[in-house]
Amino acid sequence: MESLLSLAFDNLSSYDGPKIKKGLKQVEGLLAQICLPGTATNKKGLSDLSKDPAFREFFKLQEGFEWNIAQRLLTTLDWLVARGGDGQYDLLIVNALDLIQGVLLLHPPSKALFSRHIYMNLLLDLIEPVNCPAIQCATIITLVVALLDAPANTRVFEQLDGLLTITSLFKSRETGREVKFRLTEFLYFYLTPETPSIPKAESRAEAGAGPGLLQRSPSKLAKVFGGNGHARSSSKRTNEDSGDSTLPVETKKQFVDRFLPGVVDELLKDLDTYMPFGGILS
Repeated sequence: MESLLSLAFDNLSSYDGPKIKKGLKQVEGLLAQICLPGTATNKKGLSDLSKDPAFREFFKLQEGFEWNIAQRLLTTLDWLVARGGDGQYDLLIVNALDLIQGVLLLHPPSKALFSRHIYMNLLLDLIEPVNCPAIQCATIITLVVALLDAPANTRVFEQLDGLLTITSLFKSRETGREVKFRLTEFLYFYLTPETPSIPKAESRAEAGAGPGLLQRSPSKLAKVFGGNGHARSSSKRTNEDSGDSTLPVETKKQFVDRFLPGVVDELLKDLDTYMPFGGILS
C-alpha cells in the first residue's frame, strides 16, 4: 500500500495538471479497493471494513503524517485554487473535494486537520460566489463531513465567521437553486444536536476497537461570536481557543438568527421530517 500511495503522492505534488489528475485517479482507485471486495455492486459495510486487513493497514498508515491522504489532498487543493483562477482546474478541484470527503469518512481522525484555520478558510473560500456552482456544492458537502462529530472544527468554523459566509450566500439573489438547496441542507445539519468528538486512542484500544485514533487536547469553553461578527479574514483567534466543547441547539439557533432572523424556527419545525443529505445524518 505504501508503494501505491508513494506513486499517487508523487503525482499530486508534481504541480502539473495531467499528473495531478493521474494522482487523484490513483487515490480514488486505492479507496475503491478498500471499499469494494471485487465488484462495484457489492460494497462493504462499516462493520466489514473494521475487520478487513487492507482497511486496518490503510487506517494505520493514515495515523502518520507521511502517508496521510487528506493532508496531501488539501495541499494539492490549495495549489489548484491558487493557480486555477480562470477555471481550468475546476474539475480537478471538485474531484479533490470528493476524495477528501471519502478519506474523512474512512479515517475520521483526519478531520482534525480542519481545526487548523488555513484548511477551514480554504473551504470557506471555495464557497464564495467567485467559484462555479459545482465547486460550491462539493465544498458544502465536504464542510459537513469535516464538521460531523467534530465540535472542535465547528467552533473554528464559527470563529472564522463561517455562518456569515453561508448565510450571505443563502440570502443572495445570485445564488443558484442547487447551491441554495445544499446551503439549506447545511443549515439543517448545523442545527442538529452535536456529538462529542471521537474518543481518545487509549480508550478505544482498551475496548478493543481496532487501530488507535489521533488524540485531542482537553475540552475548553469555546469563545464563539464574541463581538460583532467581523469578517473572517480579520480573525486573530488561535486554534487553542476553539476548544472541543459541544454547544446546545438553542445556542446555535441564536447564532444563525443573527444573520437569518425568523428563518431558524421554520428550519427546526421541518427538521423532524426532513432528512438532510438523503438521511445519512439521521
